[in-house]
Amino acid sequence: MQQRLDFYRANPHAIKAMLALEERIEKSSIEKPLAELVRLRASQINGCAYCVDMHTTDARKGGETERRLATVVVWRETPFFTERERAALAWTEALTLVSHDHVPDDVWETVQPHFSEAEIVDLTLLISAINSWNRFAIAFRKMPA
Repeated sequence: MQQRLDFYRANPHAIKAMLALEERIEKSSIEKPLAELVRLRASQINGCAYCVDMHTTDARKGGETERRLATVVVWRETPFFTERERAALAWTEALTLVSHDHVPDDVWETVQPHFSEAEIVDLTLLISAINSWNRFAIAFRKMPA
């Protein structure tokens, strides 16, 4: 598979807007290791090879263990994730697959005790951003290096 176009070069103004989202996310209340797990899980769901590779690498650099990286795809069946991480991963899956069941109440009830209202907004922005990046990378066939 070959890259269809370099979206950074083709429209730097659009990417500048995306990078502004990333600047806000960087300043958010969501801890970096959790943010990488969220990015990785959304990218797995979306089938974005470029982003899965990038966020696995970034998570490793941040100290994430191989065991947790290997099992984030089956996080519900493992004891390796905290309740806060589980809530974030459930929220990630519901938002990424929003057309399936429109973020059901049980997922809301799972995330609410573990995050403040501001953190839920930050988490939602993070999930929205990675889903957008996934769509750019998939549509234009950005390949892992």
